[in-house]
Amino acid sequence: MKIPLFIFLLFTFSNVATVWAADKSQSSKTILITPPENGEYCNAAILRALEKVAGEKGHPTTVQLQLGRYVFGRNESIRQRYLISNTASEQEAPDQIKHIALQLKGLKNVTMDGNGSTLLMDGEMTSFIIDSCSNITLKNFQIDFVAPTQTEFEVVEQGKDAILAKVHPTSHYKVEDGTLIWYGNGWSFSEGIAQTYDRKKDITWRSWCPLEGLKKTTELKSGLLYMSYQEKPDTPPGMVFQMRDAIRDEVCGLIQYSRDIRLENIQIYYTGNFGIVSQYSENLTFEKLYFEPEPGSGRTNTGFADFLQVSGCKGKVLIQNSRFTGAHDDPINVHGTHLQVMEYLSDRKVKLGFMHPQTFGFQAFFPGDEVAFIHSNTLLPLDQSKVKKVTRVDDRQVIIEVDRPICEAVRNARQVAVENLTWTPKVTIRNNYFSRIPTRGILVTTRRKVIIEDNTFYRMQMSAILIADDARSWFESGPVADVTIRRNKFIECGEPVIHIAPENDVYAGAVHRNISVTENHFQVKGETIIKARSTEGLTFIGNLIGLPDESKQGAVVVLEQCEKVNVRDNRFYQRSPGL
Repeated sequence: MKIPLFIFLLFTFSNVATVWAADKSQSSKTILITPPENGEYCNAAILRALEKVAGEKGHPTTVQLQLGRYVFGRNESIRQRYLISNTASEQEAPDQIKHIALQLKGLKNVTMDGNGSTLLMDGEMTSFIIDSCSNITLKNFQIDFVAPTQTEFEVVEQGKDAILAKVHPTSHYKVEDGTLIWYGNGWSFSEGIAQTYDRKKDITWRSWCPLEGLKKTTELKSGLLYMSYQEKPDTPPGMVFQMRDAIRDEVCGLIQYSRDIRLENIQIYYTGNFGIVSQYSENLTFEKLYFEPEPGSGRTNTGFADFLQVSGCKGKVLIQNSRFTGAHDDPINVHGTHLQVMEYLSDRKVKLGFMHPQTFGFQAFFPGDEVAFIHSNTLLPLDQSKVKKVTRVDDRQVIIEVDRPICEAVRNARQVAVENLTWTPKVTIRNNYFSRIPTRGILVTTRRKVIIEDNTFYRMQMSAILIADDARSWFESGPVADVTIRRNKFIECGEPVIHIAPENDVYAGAVHRNISVTENHFQVKGETIIKARSTEGLTFIGNLIGLPDESKQGAVVVLEQCEKVNVRDNRFYQRSPGL
């Protein structure tokens, strides 16, 4: 009798089943999860599945969700303190506790396949964290929230000193003594900030908040509000307001101290209070991520702030075939972190500090890392060395000991920052679509090769691409040395469309080098496509440029303190502005 090669065993309890091969030559395992009945929370079932994964000790394992809806409760979530770049300060979120739906920690060789399922967050939460892992793939699911922490309404009518507003069904509210309060599980606000969305033009911009100057709110019927003001509000009918508080105390996802991570085919209908942050991780792939409201839902907004924040990573970062629609800040931001020198403790030992209120506490240096001492005003290196030892002082300060004496040029400078040169990635951003963005499309500052190609930027309200570098404001490092921007389409973005703007206030030489802008199509609202300063080796060749006034070709490239600039073979045509 022929014996089959594989014999599968199945064990089931409380929505979790395990399937593995009895053939010892096969080490892969599949853990099956079925959606809970009657909309019950799935936190416990998912936790049991991940505990099983941890027990496999690195053997390839797939966690497979059977198609359905998986609801995660805030009160049932994993609670742990995480300090995450560019999120909330100690004053904004004193305990820094995250409420986590999925936590993959210390795992390797794991795939989580959602099979088209929806992961639904009930409350202000962090959807997933990948911490100290390797070779992890998340794919094939949607992320959404029962009550998004950004609320929306559309102006139906405008009166002398009042508006009539239709509230989106997912925006939960109550009216108490005439005061409008937005709320959900674990959050509420009656004051905040807002953006406005124009359905006809498909654009979003930062605006006045309709919670300001509000005298009284009256609920005429469920979802219909009469809002009276101290002064006439400038809110024509049809405008959609997206409102929120300003505290980034949870994130959609965090990837930290991990390597070889892949996120693929994930629809993110709402991110929560921030996007996906990757910090001090290596080799990241973001493939077919769709940051946009669920089709047919009527919602216009997807997230609190950035969508993908890549802070202090290394290896290769690939972002491709994705959509970025409806953010309240920049969809993609790739950078390092400048820590400021606080005190020289010896000839090789220095105390450093995190200076920006919203970035602190994570491990920014490791033994063996190459570091540069940067003049904060010129943004140029003064010295370079290797880290021998790292001592954490507290959430704000760290001591590093380097392998050779710190030079006099560093010690004599008025203000010095330290950049970690090891944790700087190669970046490819390819074939993505950006829209409904009130700010920039891509921010990138890394010393290694950057390719931005075949993307479409639709009506960014500011520059489509910003290359900055600073050591005195956001403290986001560092210089670029090899950037290719090619075959992209820029449609009616803000000016300049590409902004190369290091924040040095003393010129001692070029900060950025070797930036090539070729074969792109620009449909320009105004005049300026590139504005660059403190840059050496800027190429602008073979681009197709549509201008409202073809006679103003001389303002297309604006330069300050730039060297070795090559502008040629660009083609112009006159177009009618779309806005």
